[in-house]
Parts: sequence; C-alpha cells; structure tokens
Amino acid sequence: MDFLVIQFLNGLASASALFLVACGLSIIFGVMRIVNFAHGSFYMLGAYIAYTLAGPLMDWMPGGFWLALPLAALAVAMIGALVEITLLRRIYRSPELFQLLATFGIVLIVQDLVLILWGPQDRLGPRAPGLEGAVNILGSPFPAYDLLLIGLGPLVLLGLTLLFRRTRWGVRVRAATQDREMVEALGIRQDRLFTAVFILGAFLAGLGGAVQLPRAAVHHAMDLEIIVETFVVVVVGGLGSVAGAYLAAVLLGVLNAFGIVVFPQISLVLAFLVMAVVLVVRPLGLLGRPEAASRSTTGLWDTPIRPMARGRRDIVFVLALVLAVLPVFAGSYLLTVFSEVMIFALFACSLHFLMGVGGMGSFGHAAYFGLGAYGAALAMTQLGLPMEAAAFAGPVLAAAGALVFGWFCVRLTGVYLAMLTLAFAQITWAIAFQWDSVTGGDNGILGVWPSAWATSAAAFYYLTLLVAGGGILLLRQFVFAPFGMGLRACRDSPLRADAIGIDRAAHQRLAFVVAGAFAGIAGSLYAFLKGSVFPDVLAIPLSVDGLVMVLLGGLQTLTGPVVGAAVYKVMRVFLASWTDYWRLIIGIVIIALVVAFPRGIVGYIQQRIAPLLDRPEGDQPKAGPP
Repeated sequence: MDFLVIQFLNGLASASALFLVACGLSIIFGVMRIVNFAHGSFYMLGAYIAYTLAGPLMDWMPGGFWLALPLAALAVAMIGALVEITLLRRIYRSPELFQLLATFGIVLIVQDLVLILWGPQDRLGPRAPGLEGAVNILGSPFPAYDLLLIGLGPLVLLGLTLLFRRTRWGVRVRAATQDREMVEALGIRQDRLFTAVFILGAFLAGLGGAVQLPRAAVHHAMDLEIIVETFVVVVVGGLGSVAGAYLAAVLLGVLNAFGIVVFPQISLVLAFLVMAVVLVVRPLGLLGRPEAASRSTTGLWDTPIRPMARGRRDIVFVLALVLAVLPVFAGSYLLTVFSEVMIFALFACSLHFLMGVGGMGSFGHAAYFGLGAYGAALAMTQLGLPMEAAAFAGPVLAAAGALVFGWFCVRLTGVYLAMLTLAFAQITWAIAFQWDSVTGGDNGILGVWPSAWATSAAAFYYLTLLVAGGGILLLRQFVFAPFGMGLRACRDSPLRADAIGIDRAAHQRLAFVVAGAFAGIAGSLYAFLKGSVFPDVLAIPLSVDGLVMVLLGGLQTLTGPVVGAAVYKVMRVFLASWTDYWRLIIGIVIIALVVAFPRGIVGYIQQRIAPLLDRPEGDQPKAGPP
C-alpha cells in the first residue's frame, strides 16, 4: 500500500511541474493559434536563469532561493515579450504554419546561446531551504519539496481560473479564444492582448523550469525533452483548456510513475499510447471544444497550384543538365552531400504531398522515412537480399505503416491530426529502439552497403538522381491526376467535395499511403548512402527537419520542398563543418526568411518574379510606340 501511495505522489509532483508548462502553451494556442515550439526553450531558460540567480541571492539574503524562482520566471516573461513584439507580431498575417517555423528558429538560437552562456556541462542547483529532507508517509520517505510541487499545481489552476472568470482581462482572453475577429471588431487591441497572453504563457513556462532546480540537473537538452511531453498534455487535455491540461498532466504523470515499474517495456511511449487512444475515442481531447471558424481571408490555399509554365520548365531543364554533369567536376564528398540533399528533397516532397496537396499536417513523417530505411536494411541483413531487391522492401513497409496510421489519422483534423501522427511516429521509434533482437536497438543495423556497381560516389549519385528525381516528378503527376484534384477538393471544401460524391476519407487514406511510400523510398536510399540504420531516422528531430524544409521553400508550391530541402541541408552540412554554433546561424537565417518571405522562398518568387516566366508560349510583348 505504501508503495502505491508513494508512486502516486511522485506522479502528482511530476504532473504539477508539467502542468505549469502545458497550461502556458495551451493559453497561447487558444488565443493566438500558434503552435509554439519555443515554449520548451522558455522552460529551459527559466531553469538556467534560476540556477544563475539562486547562488548570489542565497548569499545576499536568507530567502534568496525562493526569490530566485519568480525572478527567473519574470525574466523569461520579459524575453517572451521581446520575442512577441519583435518577431511574432510581424507575421500574424502569415499562415499559421509559418509562425511555427519562426518559433523553431528561436529554438535553434536559444540552444546555442545556452551553450555559449552556460557551457555544455550539466548544472546542479541547490536544495530548497527548509525542504531539503524527506517526510514519512505510511512509513516511506517522500521528498518534502515534492509536496510543495503537488500543492503548487492546483494553486496555479485556481489562480488561472479566477483570472479568466473574474477579471475583465480574462473575459477578453476567453472571448478571443472563441472568436478573435469579433473581439477586434469590438475595438479591443489585439496586439496588446496577444502580448499579454504570450507574456503569461512564457512566465508559466519559466516558472515550470525554475521549480525543477532542486529536483534535477539543468542541461541544454531540456527544451526538446519537455516540449514533446507538453504537446501531449495539451492535446490530450484539449487545446485551449487549462482545466483539461491539468487533468491530462495528472493522468500522464501518474501513468508514467506506475508505468516505469509495471510496464518498463513501454514506458518510453506510454504517454503517446494514451494520446493515441484519447484522440481516437475523443478527437478534441478530454475537455476540448471545437474551434471557431476563422473569418480571416489570409489562407494557405489562396494561390492555386498550376502546371509548370514554359519559363520554369526551361529553368528545371538547365538545372537537370547541371546535376547530370556534376560528377565531372565534383569530388566524392560533394557528390555525397548532393546525394543526401536529393534524398531529403524527395522526403520533403512526400511530406508536402500530405500537407500542401492533402491539407493534412504531420508532425511524425519521419516514421515512414525510418520504416523505409529499416525495411531495406532488414531485407538485406536478415533475408540476404541484394540491394536491388532490398530497396523495394523499404517503400512497401513504409506504405503499410502509412495505411495503418492513416486509417486512424484521417478521422481528425488540424493540430489533433498532426499530433496523432506524432504519437504513431514515437511508438514506431520506441519499437525500433527497444526491439534489440531484430533492429539492434540503439546499436542499429550495420553493413547496409549498396551493390558493387553502386559503391563509388559517382555511381550512387546517379542512382539517387534517377530514383529521387523520378519520384519527385511522379509525385507531381499525382497532383494533377484526377486523384490529386479530388484530394485538393477535399482540402479546400470538404462539404462541397462530399456533395459531389468525392469520398474524402478514401482520398486522404490513399494520400497517406502515397506519401508514406515515397518517404520510404527516400529512407531506403538513405540507408544505402550511410551504410547503416539507427533509431534516429524515426525520431522527432527528423520530422521537424521535414517540416522546416517544406515551410522554408513554400507550402503553396510544388517546387518549394525541393528548394527548402536544398537550402536547409546545404546550410546544415557546411555550417556544421565550419562552426560549433551552426544552430544559431541557421535559426537567424530561418527567422529572417520567415519575416522577409512569409510564404516561403518559392512562394515569394511566385508572387514577384514568376509572372515574367509564366507568359504563355507564343505570347510576345507588345511593341511600344514608334
């Protein structure tokens, strides 16, 4: 009995700390509709700033430690205000996914700034004065500080409830959650409201990081560790619901506390299993409500996708010639880099087919890339197949996984659909990570080399150029085929598509299979390029990289994913070889591109330059006056 009580209390302590971060993210999304990847960075900054302040304040005054925690949260709130005023306010009129890209740039910048300011070593904070020891509960010791955390969560929940229900400002926030355009029409300054909401969310995230100081070491990977768990809590509880966030945090905290002991084999994905089950049963989360339809005229799909005009075809033809003769001038290293760029261009195009053509966001597209890599590797190492035959096993396995995942995902829409793809991707990653007898676990699968004729860098480059280039062209043909037209109709107007007899679910499920198969082809090529496969080909960072490539190039164009993949991968490869702080530079570049080109690089070119290239064949400019 005492064991059960202690584990339950451990779960509640973890839940309270997680709730502080999750409720801030839920509030920001509920009002501003921003999927804020940088929220984990605010959490990490709260922990580091609290560590920096705690020592000097404890030397200066007896209660210095307890003063350091809210001061750290206030400092993070001011950083949040700076981010909102200088960056996010400039891109509120941009599509929501590009705001997500901007916050990812902030994540990269903060990661390197933390390394510069505090170094790579883990930092151990002081114990909480007066709560250093443990108390006996049913004869078992329990940390006294954790009891404080258990009480902190409900207090914050009560405070936020009173703030939103009993104050004029809270009423405005609730109104903005339901209908932002109507709030603006009533004369309420949206910019000030958004700034205040973002400051509150950043403060809660910073406080969540600061209160972790006596419990765990402070390190530079805290942001990515917490943001995934936070997204799970927010989605399970229901986007925009503070009470739902607390309920989900308690549920997941307690399950994790018991799951580590009772189900250690699935402890890595227990939260994602819960999220998958909840979203399948309750698509809006435990306490979520349907989002109000936006009246904004700024949309992702107001620029239709059209076949390539003559001027663009000429550019593509010249580029193909340059790639074809590249091995004559480039060395092995450069050919390997370009092979990787083409592989990820195909991966980005497969994600774009799902997001840009199908209108279905995906935060877990690495699942199909990884299944393709593992399918090819296992076919070669376990079945003894040559590269030519093993390469087909990758896309087959990836398409099968996409069929299963898509069957459940197409029942949802928006962020809920994207988060369910993340859940399935994490479940797949955990299987690869823990199934040592088949996948090799974290040791991976080695010896996945191409056949003798493709071992040279030039030969494999041509193979990649043929397969990846052919895959990109084939995906383009799907877009303009009747299936692609029907898929775009389901994206643009589901009700009209249903009225004319288009089966939306069938089209979207098939889109998952097509996108998964082509991502699997990219994964197979990647396995042979590297000669090995590890679980990181299924991990969240690769899915985020795919999102960055698509959004950087432009979601409304078919060429955008190729350009985005080339720009992002080339920057990442060469900057990583030149400096240890390549994330800082890439983050600044991403933010600059988002501000300068809010529709992506190719989207901007479409608006400014493409009209000069899209003149129909035979259309000559009119002669001027004599």
